[in-house]
Amino acid sequence: MRHLDDLALLNLTLLVDAEGVATLSLNRAAKRNALDAATIEELVDVFTLLPRSGVRAVVLRAEGTHFCAGLDLVEHHDADRSPEAFMHLCLRWHEAFNKMEYGGVPIIAALKGAVVGGGLELASAAHIRVADASTYFALPEGSRGLFTGGGATIRVADLVGKARMIDMMLTGRIYKGAEAVEIGLCQYLVEGSSEQKAFALAHAIAANTPLSNFAVCSGISHMQNMSGLDAAYAESVLAGVVNTQPAARARLDAFAKGTAARVRPE
Repeated sequence: MRHLDDLALLNLTLLVDAEGVATLSLNRAAKRNALDAATIEELVDVFTLLPRSGVRAVVLRAEGTHFCAGLDLVEHHDADRSPEAFMHLCLRWHEAFNKMEYGGVPIIAALKGAVVGGGLELASAAHIRVADASTYFALPEGSRGLFTGGGATIRVADLVGKARMIDMMLTGRIYKGAEAVEIGLCQYLVEGSSEQKAFALAHAIAANTPLSNFAVCSGISHMQNMSGLDAAYAESVLAGVVNTQPAARARLDAFAKGTAARVRPE
């Protein structure tokens, strides 16, 4: 069985700290971290292995001043792909992003600069998105004669709604700041470093029981794809497993004895 240490990564870098928090960095700053075919394959490899690696949370970040400018349009132009070849490339994007969303390991994306096109598709596959003051979101495919191929019609539409996504694609509308939070493109907006906030969240999440995190980061997405009746059944089964796990017993004991931390606003 392959392990994370066996991966020969060129466009990504991966580090795991003592608490099981992984830092996964996009490492093509000169290209504004545009996603070429090789980077997508590395994402598939990493997120295939992560759920069985003992990693408890992931911070997805980028080198340079931009998170990700989307599809590597220069590679796409030079490759002059056939419709069939591009369809198969899109399926690899879906493979990578499905492994992220459904893999059960919490992913916190630290955003900055451009989160555009395929970069927004990548960010939307994370479970939590933290933006800073420089972050801007766009889907400029319409003006470039393109159409989304990496899951925007699924994930971005789910975040902001069909009408807003259509507007973004037709007009090139850009969202940033508080408006981006309000419409659901990110959950946090910070004045300083998005990475600092992302790592704080990741370490807090890593302290949860892994099975609870798995249920949250995998089960909810699966249930959203089900009928209401099937989702209710699946939720009951998952709750039966998670809510009786031995790892939760000490936490339940603390609550029963009144020594657990209270849920209160700051």
